Amino acid sequence: MANLVPFPANGARMPIVSFDRRELSEILKIYGRMVAAGEWRDYAIDTLKDQAVFSVFRRTSEMPLYRVEKNPKLARKQGAYQVVAAGGLIMKRGHDLSTVLGVFDKALKQAEAG
Repeated sequence: MANLVPFPANGARMPIVSFDRRELSEILKIYGRMVAAGEWRDYAIDTLKDQAVFSVFRRTSEMPLYRVEKNPKLARKQGAYQVVAAGGLIMKRGHDLSTVLGVFDKALKQAEAG
């Protein structure tokens, strides 16, 4: 005899954290400048239950160079946004995405100059 399992209703979806249009615009502006400078070549966006992650790659087959993470649970503590380097080092975290993305300004200036 088979056990019947009810199919979840449309309203019972699990919430997913994602970047909104403004956030993606800021991230892609930095990404485009780094691609034009020849530093970055690929990206991936992951939307998970508890966080959203924008990963940047030098080559597609490698591990990500940087991850821009949005974690709303940390919004009242350290800030919802953080940039994480390849080794797991948190380079910058904060409440404002444009301030957190400022960590790439130095690398961008060096890439554009050289």
